[in-house]
Amino acid sequence: MLFLLSLVAGGFGEGYVPSKFIVSSDAAATVANIKASEFMFRLGFAGFLIESLCDAALALIFYVLLRPVNKNVSLLAAFLGLIGTAVFAVAELFCFMALHIVGGADYLKSFSADQINTLALLSLKFYTIGGMIFTAYYGLAWILRGYLMFHSGYFPKFLAVLMLIGGFGFFFRNFLLILAPAYGSDVLLMLMFPGGLLLTFWLLIKGVDIAKWQARLATGTG
Repeated sequence: MLFLLSLVAGGFGEGYVPSKFIVSSDAAATVANIKASEFMFRLGFAGFLIESLCDAALALIFYVLLRPVNKNVSLLAAFLGLIGTAVFAVAELFCFMALHIVGGADYLKSFSADQINTLALLSLKFYTIGGMIFTAYYGLAWILRGYLMFHSGYFPKFLAVLMLIGGFGFFFRNFLLILAPAYGSDVLLMLMFPGGLLLTFWLLIKGVDIAKWQARLATGTG
């Protein structure tokens, strides 16, 4: 349920809402969108908060599920997942800051309207860059988890492969955006969704075979 909630809240807060507000080349239009639908903008930030709380718990849950395979690798994946969540929290701070920049506070009256608009869009640009950095940690965490799932014996191998593909998509997009921006397509992010959705439903409907998990834990192979 946490995984499902994370996917839904994250898709809403990170994908849907920003796409309705940010006009990359037009600061005035971006600010106008924010002012016209401020509550929706706030809902997007709330969606991220829900996602981040779920992801923090999921880092622990997947560590426990996968530690029988290799405790150290599973712990590293958990650390990377938490770092990714923390990095994106900082990025979201810049997103929410845009709302305060356009809020008409007295201490901002020394800026002209055009300057306010530019500052708001710049803050949202910083949010986008922070989101890009997050994908390296998130992607590598799922590469490690996919590897552990593949060798676990209690996760389906096809799900492990799909999560590996999704993790590599996130990971390599990060470096493409840095080294070759023209090739850093959002399509690489979409590679995570087939595995993520199938893993969500598999966990909801079937779940991990506890007997196999306990047997693997008892062998101490991790």
